[in-house]
Amino acid sequence: MDYESFIQRLMENLINVQKTFEKIIAVDKKINHREFEDCVFKNCDFSNSDLCNNTFMDCEFIDCNLSMVQLAGSSLKTVRFKNCKLLGIQFQGCDDFLFDVGFQDSVLDYASFANKKMPKTQFSGCSLKEVTFIGTQLNNSVFDNCNLDRAIFNDTQLAGTDFRTAYNYSIDPEFNPMKKAKFTTQGIVGLLDKYDIKIE
Repeated sequence: MDYESFIQRLMENLINVQKTFEKIIAVDKKINHREFEDCVFKNCDFSNSDLCNNTFMDCEFIDCNLSMVQLAGSSLKTVRFKNCKLLGIQFQGCDDFLFDVGFQDSVLDYASFANKKMPKTQFSGCSLKEVTFIGTQLNNSVFDNCNLDRAIFNDTQLAGTDFRTAYNYSIDPEFNPMKKAKFTTQGIVGLLDKYDIKIE
């Protein structure tokens, strides 16, 4: 479905409920002030598009390219992303009310979750290279088999967060509260980087 057909379909109803949108190509486009509830997006390309001021509730994105989309003012309420490209998305611009996201087998490199409250978030099989978690509330979240190479943790709430299968992370416990966070013995190395010591 091309962009014009997609917009024509959306114009019929500003509120879209229980709809499936497949193979939509909408690169560098504007899609604003729409509501999507219990909708599924499959094999869609919204890269570099303006998706500001939309509401997504109980929605799922599967095999979609959302790299560099703008989401300022948009609501993500129980939204799941599976096998998606999400490069560089500034999630901190999303509405804080009921913000709830989850990611599986997705690429989020260079994205930012700065200052978001997102406890119990599930990241599974994701690439999170250079992602910003400054001031983020991630208590009891799970990073399952995730690459956290050069991800930035500073003033990040990590109590109870599970890093046991995560890798390439570097986290300073002095600046990131992490009571009862879970690590493997090997993973402890990522908490001691600043001391430049060897553990054998």
